[in-house]
Amino acid sequence: MAPQPTLLSMSGITKSFPGVRALDGVDLDVQAGEVHCLLGQNGAGKSTLIKVLAGAHQPDTGTISWRGDAVTLRSPIAAMRLGIATIYQELDLVEHLSVAENVHLGHEPTAAGFVVRGKAARASTAALLKGLGHPEIDAGRLVGELSAAQQQIVSMARALSHDVRLIVMDEPSAALDPDEVDNLFRIVGDLTADGVAVVYISHRLEEIRRIGDRVTVLKDGRAVAVGLPAKTTPTREVVALMTGRNVEYVFPERPARAPGGTPILEVRGLARDGEFEPLDLSIRPGEIVGLAGLVGSGRSEILETIYGARKPTAGHVSVDGRPLRPGSVRAAVRAGLGLAPEERKAQALLMLESVTRNVSVSSMSRFARAGWIDRSAEHRAARAATRELSLRPDNPNVPVRTLSGGNQQKAVLARWLLRGCRVLLLDEPTRGVDVGARAELYAVVRRLADEGLAVLLVSSEVPEVLGLADRVLVLREGRVVHTAPARDLDEHRVLDLVMEGSPAS
Repeated sequence: MAPQPTLLSMSGITKSFPGVRALDGVDLDVQAGEVHCLLGQNGAGKSTLIKVLAGAHQPDTGTISWRGDAVTLRSPIAAMRLGIATIYQELDLVEHLSVAENVHLGHEPTAAGFVVRGKAARASTAALLKGLGHPEIDAGRLVGELSAAQQQIVSMARALSHDVRLIVMDEPSAALDPDEVDNLFRIVGDLTADGVAVVYISHRLEEIRRIGDRVTVLKDGRAVAVGLPAKTTPTREVVALMTGRNVEYVFPERPARAPGGTPILEVRGLARDGEFEPLDLSIRPGEIVGLAGLVGSGRSEILETIYGARKPTAGHVSVDGRPLRPGSVRAAVRAGLGLAPEERKAQALLMLESVTRNVSVSSMSRFARAGWIDRSAEHRAARAATRELSLRPDNPNVPVRTLSGGNQQKAVLARWLLRGCRVLLLDEPTRGVDVGARAELYAVVRRLADEGLAVLLVSSEVPEVLGLADRVLVLREGRVVHTAPARDLDEHRVLDLVMEGSPAS
């Protein structure tokens, strides 16, 4: 790509919070019409930097230039007025408002000095959605009724409703399937062709090579590389910059022999109308079984039905030969099932509570003494569980919200380890987890299986399923179309099957 005018320049940016220096002299420059990728492990400073750029944080020192002029971004409104929009990973849409109301929130269309509602707002929103390639999204529909991919499009429409020249996208593909990612990249290509710059944050390094022009890498609050060519810089070099060491994408070695013994988990004829067809499945001690398929193929629904969070319309689930009461989470937990859900912050963690409370919450009866909770025993048990998983920092008193994504996931696993679960259900276990922490989580899951747990894994990343699982069930539109040992499959074969391959064994 030929060099373009510099749109944004951040120089020597520092930002400290009590006890933490989040940014330590960071430089970043972004050219008009480029995709500038921002990489770094959790805690590297990416979120703080983009909040400074969005006007949500004020830097302690450093300068920001916009189109050659020094600026002070005192608020998100000030940044938006300059033409800087930020789409966060946790979308800040208002679910009970319509698409049009969200798109124009804070800058509603006006005529003759009066706010224009209804038809005019819906018409302008419909035009934006059409330009984004999604005319099927109804501007009058409530945002809470939309899929995650559609909500992502609404966030982009809201950004484009301003005269935006730079868009920051924080993990925009995290909840998207491959087709939706392709559409996202098409939109980004259209934007950059019109001279709009994009700062793109992702943990998926294959995306960076595909969509990026240049890369800036943060580590421990510092920019350790600025403006590397995205398509030609070796992945190993990028990973080494992020982690400070060479990290290979190596999964733990599988046991030499196939798991034996009587199955712990047995699923027979399990089905939910409109979500997935009758399913048979069994998992033995020490076995990891993966479910591969697109978003919407029924993967998460199967896990939640096995766990009792959804009631099946047919079939049953047994643990150690004993049938579970359908649709009962309590019965599942008592039988030894544990679920690490896809949305761990919303569905698994008590974000304002300590690590200790998050780990112990499913085992509180262990610490009850004559109607009182033995806090000392609770603390000791939680600390033992977190140390077994090498959770960092080694302080179970800290709020779980302060942990990185990988360590938050370890806190969820520690909860079920403390509970003594027999079957571990993992839904997108490494979503929002950086490269180095992924390898640690893979090792943890493999070790738990080696110790006798049965593991059922769902992941949108086919290499993750193939690398971690012993056996794989491939799903398409709620139906198992193929079952095979993971070592007998490759990524291309699985993608063929989930897209339009013909049913197999």
